[in-house]
Amino acid sequence: MIPDFLLYALLSGVGVALVAGPLGAFVVWRRMAYFGDTLAHASLLGVALGVMLEVHPLLAVIVTSLILAGVLVGLQNEKWLANDTLLGILSHSTLALGLVCAGLLAHTRIDLWGLLFGDLLTANATDLLIIYGIGGLVLLTLWRFWQPLIFATLDETLAQVEGVPVVRLRLLLMALVALVVALAMKVVGVLLITALLIIPAATSRRFSRSPETMAVGAALIGTVAVIAGLVLSYTLDTPAGPSIVLSASLCFALSLLLPRRD
Repeated sequence: MIPDFLLYALLSGVGVALVAGPLGAFVVWRRMAYFGDTLAHASLLGVALGVMLEVHPLLAVIVTSLILAGVLVGLQNEKWLANDTLLGILSHSTLALGLVCAGLLAHTRIDLWGLLFGDLLTANATDLLIIYGIGGLVLLTLWRFWQPLIFATLDETLAQVEGVPVVRLRLLLMALVALVVALAMKVVGVLLITALLIIPAATSRRFSRSPETMAVGAALIGTVAVIAGLVLSYTLDTPAGPSIVLSASLCFALSLLLPRRD
């Protein structure tokens, strides 16, 4: 029989993987990996602010990430700085500010290891409700705006000419990534969040003939990585988060040995 803590960890990890897969497809298509890293670094600031303001850390991370996504869209529209430069500035600035805020909380215990690499084995019923509640909202939103998001991803200029609200869709996509980053923090931690978004999607891309099959494949590969990572963690007593990412990386490496579908 599976121990309760392992069952909660499994269900939590699978819940995040099912959401991160389809959203990760857009991250790969739109080359937003660096944006994911920026949000991941900002999540540390969100946790520190949550502790300082005495609000739930997850809520603080979500609000911080959404604010950062809005700021980024606004600055991108100004077009006075290259995207990678802008992301680099925001990424390192928020990370530094988060570490400074954490340092000011000397009287409060913060599990930095859990924040950096995940703390999946401590998941509980409340975490499950949050993950599947927010995750379901993200998937429902993706389903509702799937076609315009695909159109804007394929050719943003043409989509804008056709009347598609490109800027609002970009903000929506960034907001969804922010929500998933907040959810994934407990599973794989701040340093490995982007890996859970891009590795399953990149693996699925090699064998997919349509955006839909790539999104579904990414969700399935992420689920396999979560299960394999937890088995590895439970068997060898290794950290759960890094074990999951290592399993996803192994899936990608194995995919390179197989012929690619054209």
